[in-house]
Amino acid sequence: MPEKQVAPAIGNLEDFAHNLPGYLSAETPVAVLLDYDGTLAPIADNPAKTKMPVELEAILHKIAKHPKVFLAVISGRGLKDVQKQVNIDGITYAGNHGLEIEYPDGSRHDYELPTEIQKNYIAMVEELKEKVEKNGAWVEDKKVSLTYHYRDTPVELKDQQKQLASEICKKFGFRANQAHEAIEAKPPVNWNKGEAALYILKQKFGDNWPQEVSVIFAGDDTTDEDAMRVLRGLGRSFRISADAQIQTYADFRLPKQAVMTDLLKWIANVYVS
Repeated sequence: MPEKQVAPAIGNLEDFAHNLPGYLSAETPVAVLLDYDGTLAPIADNPAKTKMPVELEAILHKIAKHPKVFLAVISGRGLKDVQKQVNIDGITYAGNHGLEIEYPDGSRHDYELPTEIQKNYIAMVEELKEKVEKNGAWVEDKKVSLTYHYRDTPVELKDQQKQLASEICKKFGFRANQAHEAIEAKPPVNWNKGEAALYILKQKFGDNWPQEVSVIFAGDDTTDEDAMRVLRGLGRSFRISADAQIQTYADFRLPKQAVMTDLLKWIANVYVS
């Protein structure tokens, strides 16, 4: 079991080549697994307002078309939502932290929640809406998981509301994870972004995938740590965080979201330049 660490920082394009010499090769396929909010797009005050930077988006489209590059976006958003935001055909999408997966050919893998958990989810949404959907806070209902957003709640009320929201989620048996100005409520099942990443890699490259493909994962949130943990020693992962002392399972830290453009440039320089 790997332990968290203070990961070395990578701040620009040259740092990728310096810290990872020879990791990528034009002869070897690469699987690029990426979170969306805070990773491909800067965090916005409302999820509907997020947008990928123009240069990053252009490079992402370019590498997605390369036959040696396998691209998957693994997001906490609902599947259709993240597909709409990224809007690239021919790639794999995983929504709801990997509970919903859709492949380029339209086939899907949906983690089937037990009936009791489904009932608890409906009741949890109702209680959250009744008790803490106020003062600028709101519930994003993604049908199998949810996000309680309190970014716009007055400072003096935030702690009280997020505490109550977290308690409600836990009362119904859901896992309440802290996100950016939000609480992520995930069902109590052994499935997360890490399990989804492993599933996607096995489906695409077979059980022997660690010998068949180089893997890159990037994310900015606590839910992304599940993927960073399972990929430790099997790929290279990057945690986006301004906190120089953050404890992470990632191999490297990116100090700001803007460095993601350099990460994609590093990939593009190997495969499409």
